[in-house]
Amino acid sequence: MKMLRAIALVSLALVVAGCTRTANFQTSQPAMPQPTVLTTPTTPDVVTPTDSAPIQQARLDPGSYEYIDAAIVGQLTPAQRSAANDAQFYALQFGRPGAPRTWSSGGATGQVSVGPYVRVNNLDCREFSHRVTVGGQTYTRSGQACREADGAWGVTA
Repeated sequence: MKMLRAIALVSLALVVAGCTRTANFQTSQPAMPQPTVLTTPTTPDVVTPTDSAPIQQARLDPGSYEYIDAAIVGQLTPAQRSAANDAQFYALQFGRPGAPRTWSSGGATGQVSVGPYVRVNNLDCREFSHRVTVGGQTYTRSGQACREADGAWGVTA
């Protein structure tokens, strides 16, 4: 019993000593501010990113058939010109160098071959050869096309 009494007395002394010690204890760090509790939820401000230059989609504008021999353009139907336009675009944009892309529409056939990408005046350019066959007669136009800053492919040479 004496032992239990001694332990209780020492414990009480430590508790009292601890309370007086923390009352006068000063820290060099400022006290942490208490967080504020909101009773009503708020919605965060939505910030949409703004780009100075939007991404341009690559395209080959219809109506400009500079990549086909001028002697045959007038003889092609709109469907044939559209097929030639599509083949020219896909060859320029996605074609492997030397791998021909063929097209066929209403009795006319064609084949587009492109070279590797070349950087000219900070533009992506490719040499091409577009062969069109109508009624057994073959017409070929070769040149270079570059993709402009606005994404449009245009014949430059």
